[in-house]
Amino acid sequence: MEAAPTRPIAQLDAQGRGLDHLGSTPMSYEWLLFGHLAGAFLYVSGGVGATIVSVAALRRARPSEVAVLLRTARIAAALIGIGLLLAIGFGFWLADRLGVDLSSTWLTATFALLGWILVVGAVAGRHDRHTRELAERLAADGDEPSAELDSRLRNPLNLALNASLLIATIAIVALMVWKP
Repeated sequence: MEAAPTRPIAQLDAQGRGLDHLGSTPMSYEWLLFGHLAGAFLYVSGGVGATIVSVAALRRARPSEVAVLLRTARIAAALIGIGLLLAIGFGFWLADRLGVDLSSTWLTATFALLGWILVVGAVAGRHDRHTRELAERLAADGDEPSAELDSRLRNPLNLALNASLLIATIAIVALMVWKP
């Protein structure tokens, strides 16, 4: 009896199948979930990072230190944007694959919170950008503590808006985990 031809191990997947099947099959549930969760991780970690540098900026008096911290928040904002795109894109793809009703209560609440995050994030982000630009100007003009900069950093409305973004993020994570 003649043995069946074998493929080199490098051309086999975990189930022992040839890798040529991968190009013709749709994206698997596991990859869609991974993309969605990776996006959620980037989004949440960006939000936490932005919060940390914002709180650290509140504790600094020198404009140069504030400017450096608020420049770092731009990296966090990029993570937030990339994470949102991935989480939403893969989330819709995953919902389609699983046949999830997009009008279900937990998804409707999530969409409302995402709308809040986009609008409020744009408003608070603009205020934060202007604060960073002021800190950079003050740093270039002698780097002395400024009441105006301190006032912008401690603006109660902007602090409340940023806090609401953090609360909305926690609510979205809770909705995604427990799907009430």
